[in-house]
Amino acid sequence: MCLVNERRGRIDTDGVRAFLSELVRLPIAFDREPQDLPILALARRHALAVYDAVYLALALRRNADLATPDRRPATAARAEGVAALPD
Repeated sequence: MCLVNERRGRIDTDGVRAFLSELVRLPIAFDREPQDLPILALARRHALAVYDAVYLALALRRNADLATPDRRPATAARAEGVAALPD
């Protein structure tokens, strides 16, 4: 995404470099437990893109809320008993 935004003139090379420097400082944890079949089932049941279904599956496994500005994943989350933010 950084390169796309750089090409579109939204950010310059220094801005990309600064963003990436900050990104590596974030305490990011990797989910090593994704399961293909439940993810695909969620995607099919709610007509979601696979990446949206991955986030929903993670929220279900972790008993967490799903933060999304998109209507379809938010509706799917609520149908699965997951709170969607913003509400």
